[in-house]
Amino acid sequence: MSKIRILVLGLILGGLILAGTVYAAEKMGAVDLTKIFSEYTKTKDFDKILIDKQSAYETERNKMVTEIKQFQEKLNLLSDKEKEAKKTDLENKIKNLQEFDRQKQGDLRKEQDEKMKELMKDIDDAIKQYSAKEGYTIVFNDKVLVYEDKSLDITDKIIAIVNKGSKK
Repeated sequence: MSKIRILVLGLILGGLILAGTVYAAEKMGAVDLTKIFSEYTKTKDFDKILIDKQSAYETERNKMVTEIKQFQEKLNLLSDKEKEAKKTDLENKIKNLQEFDRQKQGDLRKEQDEKMKELMKDIDDAIKQYSAKEGYTIVFNDKVLVYEDKSLDITDKIIAIVNKGSKK
């Protein structure tokens, strides 16, 4: 009976040593994608561009809304027969505003999606480049981690890489 215990204990100990060796061979890291994304200079530059485009859109939209309100005020001064004749003009202005809103918001959303993909590709490439250079076999996204030893965090190194690359 004691030989079986020794054999089982030996197998368990051997398995633990083997698992420890495999684990030691793995170099792991973790990144905070939200932090990288927010501190990436290209993200900040894009945000400024998007805010400017949004402001230009809102300015143009506000002009159209003011024009519609003024048109409605003028309609209120007209007789019922004249109002009826101008009603289609008002409806057309409202339809134009709605189409303008739909088009501009769609354009802004599409541009934002394209830029997000571009920025995420840059970040992904930087993580892969750094990981290969430094011998990391596994790099985790902070969103899937329950606990992380801060010594595994390579976020700041990735931020430095993407920002260095964006200055070129």
